[in-house]
Amino acid sequence: MTYEAYLRDPAVPENSEWVDGEVVPMMSVSRRHAELKVYLMELLLAYLREHPLGRIYDEPFQMKAGPDLPGRSPDMMFVRSERLDRVLDQFLDGPADLAIEIVSPGSETTDHGEKFFEYEKGGVEEYWILDPHREVAEFYVRDASGVFRSANVPADGAFSSTVIDGLAVHVDWLWEQPPVKTILGQLGLPS
Repeated sequence: MTYEAYLRDPAVPENSEWVDGEVVPMMSVSRRHAELKVYLMELLLAYLREHPLGRIYDEPFQMKAGPDLPGRSPDMMFVRSERLDRVLDQFLDGPADLAIEIVSPGSETTDHGEKFFEYEKGGVEEYWILDPHREVAEFYVRDASGVFRSANVPADGAFSSTVIDGLAVHVDWLWEQPPVKTILGQLGLPS
């Protein structure tokens, strides 16, 4: 099946991805996955309301990072304002600036393997892999040669995004989930 047929076929399940011409159903997510996604979405949207740098999209909206790459549905992705022309009706035509995958039981291999290399090859600038079960956050930033490198998280645990200017995410926030209002105050933003 071509990617175009995949996008047009009403029989294709909404929660699926297109890989090597095949429809790949996506697994259901865990409670912790769902809660982390909602929390992170709330935090990022609040930040972007004050700093309109781009847009956030979430699954099942797809990213087709390159012509020879699968159609993937990251849990969340950010696209800078100057690249919003690549956001088509059903998918992002090209790489997101930031792709975020939240690990669920069973997705570890895909998130750390296939998607890691596909996102790197496609040109995603920053890739977050968040594992709420193990409470592990991995941040990767694309270097000048196009390779993902593990980003340095300082001792205070605050990762500073390279694509969402001014955003520093404390890893503990992801697991403890303090009120977003409190975080906005810490970031010097109106709550």
